[in-house]
Amino acid sequence: NVVRAATAEDLAAAKRLHADDEVKEYDFCAAKILELKLPMQLICAEHLLGGEKVVFYFLADDRIDFRDLVKDLAAQFKCRIEMRQVGVRDSARLVGDYNSCGQQLCCQTFIKDFEPITMKMAKNQRTTLDTEKISGRCGKLKCCLRYENDVYLELKKLLPNIGAKVKTKKGEGEVADQNVIAQEFMLQLASGEWVK
Repeated sequence: NVVRAATAEDLAAAKRLHADDEVKEYDFCAAKILELKLPMQLICAEHLLGGEKVVFYFLADDRIDFRDLVKDLAAQFKCRIEMRQVGVRDSARLVGDYNSCGQQLCCQTFIKDFEPITMKMAKNQRTTLDTEKISGRCGKLKCCLRYENDVYLELKKLLPNIGAKVKTKKGEGEVADQNVIAQEFMLQLASGEWVK
């Protein structure tokens, strides 16, 4: 619920929490995780503005018994502690900044729900199938493959399929290649001539 508009004091307190308290809370929690030998990777700490709760985000392969960790954190910070397990995409959203395209991460700017992304989408867009080149900061396939896929599928419907026979003024030929975005295709005529 919205309580009120943030005041200048609220904004200054939030800035101080982010710059000072969250760093200390993260460092203390990371040290405790090592000390307790817990199989988890701490992503970040978020200190809620009122000071009543600190949320620690972490990655882990399985469920973790972190009761001892929470006791230590509550004793140290004298507030409610919440441990929140997240996936790698959420992790990138929390701490990532820019992707290889030079733009801020899509998951930080506008993507709200993570829908499945497949190699078939990369094939539809005729991009490289080298997963290292089409993976984002999170290590998963880039989200842009998902939201550009529908456009490629619609544009592809406007072109003849590869292998289709097409009649032109220069004679009949077979579609050998497509450029979906440019809406062009390469045709090899029976004479062996190539036509765009």
